[in-house]
Amino acid sequence: MASKKQRQRQLARQAHQRRMMRQADRARRARQWAVAGIAAVLVVVVGVGGAAIAGAFNGAKSAAAASSSTPAASSAATPVSPGPSASATPSPTSTAAMVDGKCVYTKSGAAARPVSLPPARPDKRATYTAKFTTNRGTIVVDLAGSAAPCTVNSFVSLADQSYFNNTHCHRLVTVGIYVLQCGDPTGTGTGGPGYVFNSENLASLKQVTVNGSTEALYPAGTVAMANTGQPDSNGSQFFFVYKATDLPASYTPFGTVASGLRIIQQVAKAGSDNSNGTGDGHPKETVQIESVTITKT
Repeated sequence: MASKKQRQRQLARQAHQRRMMRQADRARRARQWAVAGIAAVLVVVVGVGGAAIAGAFNGAKSAAAASSSTPAASSAATPVSPGPSASATPSPTSTAAMVDGKCVYTKSGAAARPVSLPPARPDKRATYTAKFTTNRGTIVVDLAGSAAPCTVNSFVSLADQSYFNNTHCHRLVTVGIYVLQCGDPTGTGTGGPGYVFNSENLASLKQVTVNGSTEALYPAGTVAMANTGQPDSNGSQFFFVYKATDLPASYTPFGTVASGLRIIQQVAKAGSDNSNGTGDGHPKETVQIESVTITKT
């Protein structure tokens, strides 16, 4: 058994590693946003549309997303920046995802696949289950429609429009945070649905103290939104948490894995190609989402 002094040294090393990962992630995001800004200018000049949003994990403990948006999340759109992103327009001025009973979805950039905006009024009385049919097996997720109605409403809308079909999970983080990030049809971590919306359900997260900082606990089995690293920049990218992970309370939790978590854990065990950094990159064992089927009751 490790002595108290050995344990303290181990904790110090882990804290240093997390700091280094956060610094690397911030530098990577800065480069990505710079490229995105150039792309946006070019788009304006030729009049072809906006750049894509990277639903990513932007900034948590590694590249962290869980993203394209940060939890767990993505380098481009990190949960864990999980993150990258292309360019995105400002999110709604309201701090609430829902205003006067209607969800606020703001157009932003070009959609990775053509989709319609979700309906403004979600069915908050409905119960939704999402079945992910993948090349590794079936993953079933219970969606939190009452706690995160606008997020679930968007996810259900995208799934019903086959947005997630035949896409692969582009990011796996195995150091510092433990997430598998998906939801970008381009597979680059910068793709989104052409709109953004505000975060929800963050108050449900349990707060924990990590090295003197207050963060949120995302238990294993949590499914949460990745974002661009900016507040209220949710799109289509999301991440599965396969092992309890501490992150900033910035990633909307909107579902829980009911079955199939072991599939993700086995993929994580095989590791990543470290294309984003140590323990952060494309999963070595590719996860292809063949379809997402929604059951409403």
